[in-house]
Amino acid sequence: MAANVYRYRPLDLARWVIWSSFALVLLIAPLVLSSSLSITLLSQIGIAIIACLSYNMLLGQGGMLSFGHAVYSGLGSFLAIHALNAVSAGKLPIPVSLIPLVGGLAGLLFAVLLGYVTTKKAGTTFAMITLGVGELVFAMSLMIPEFFGGEGGVSGNRMVGEPFLGISFGPPRQVYYLIAVYTFICVAAMYAFTRTPLGRMLNAVRDNPERVEFVGYDAQRVRYLSFIVAGFFAGISGGLAALNFEIVTAEVVGAARSGAYLLFTFLGGATFFFGPIIGAVLMVLAFVLFSELTKAWLLYLGLIFMFMVMYAPGGIASLLMMNLRVAKFGRLKELLPHYALLAVLGIVALAGVSALIEMVYHLQLEGAGSGALRFMGLNLDVSQPMHWAAAAVVALAGGAAFEWARRRFARQWGAVQADIEARIKHQEMHG
Repeated sequence: MAANVYRYRPLDLARWVIWSSFALVLLIAPLVLSSSLSITLLSQIGIAIIACLSYNMLLGQGGMLSFGHAVYSGLGSFLAIHALNAVSAGKLPIPVSLIPLVGGLAGLLFAVLLGYVTTKKAGTTFAMITLGVGELVFAMSLMIPEFFGGEGGVSGNRMVGEPFLGISFGPPRQVYYLIAVYTFICVAAMYAFTRTPLGRMLNAVRDNPERVEFVGYDAQRVRYLSFIVAGFFAGISGGLAALNFEIVTAEVVGAARSGAYLLFTFLGGATFFFGPIIGAVLMVLAFVLFSELTKAWLLYLGLIFMFMVMYAPGGIASLLMMNLRVAKFGRLKELLPHYALLAVLGIVALAGVSALIEMVYHLQLEGAGSGALRFMGLNLDVSQPMHWAAAAVVALAGGAAFEWARRRFARQWGAVQADIEARIKHQEMHG
């Protein structure tokens, strides 16, 4: 009888390796990338990871397209900064390290209040309601300066009280490690949520809500409870942002922030758990680094998004997983020359298109009087027709060659996938 009750479960070594590696990366990242800019980027990446994963609980796991997720991270930021100021004034006896939990509870509270109405409907109606809620909260942020601080926002000071074991949260490295701890715990908790009955039922509501209702579950209640959980983690990301920047403005509840969560979660890959993590890294790099390289960075971002929608709707994570599947069957080597050719031709086409974009932006912003432009080591002049013609020729020739290479790759990819499917069926029949 005992043999039927107690069963040995083998250790999931791969899962231990993955989570241990994630913790190790968080631990040693500021030691390897030790500059002030690097630590700032790492802190923002940790905050963005929590925000994008919480958004993906709605989009990827629940099929709920939200245009107002910044409401819960943003209101979490405002409550957290007010709590920080209360701690500074001696009115709230909690340590600074727990301030992000105040943001989480604020996000949870507002998700309870707003989510009940929001999750009454699904699909397009849900998306429009979230957009309306987001615009409403943003309008209120300008109408209630006593809470939102008006155009200047609300500022605070995270160095409160005497340092504990030398930790004052003044140096950016100390703030990073606090963010890293919250990031690891939140990522682990959100992954655990995907394994719970509620998380599994949320996937079922996404795929077939009618069948969920048929077997006795309330689809609206599943969406509502998941919405609350997502709001809690979004609030934690907002609380961490309040500590990191020590200022919160109305921008954190704006539509642009919600749109960024949507765009980069999609780019990373909403159908895989680790996809939003990739998207979060890209979001920080785009907003902090790429925006400094060119004034047309939003246009490039839109073009990348459009390109991904057309050719890789599953996001970067989907591309990685598909190629891992090909590598598992030993067929990746024959695709590598195609990838190399696509990369070279893509860079050529991108160089031509980028040159045209930069010259147009330079002409519009600087005027015809300042024709000189430095781009990718080249001196361009918007007043010279030959420079425009050369850029157009490179863009068109590179684009045509890229499309030719893409079609060759598509044929080879189709043949590889057909072979893999045939081998899988053969294994199923004879295994």
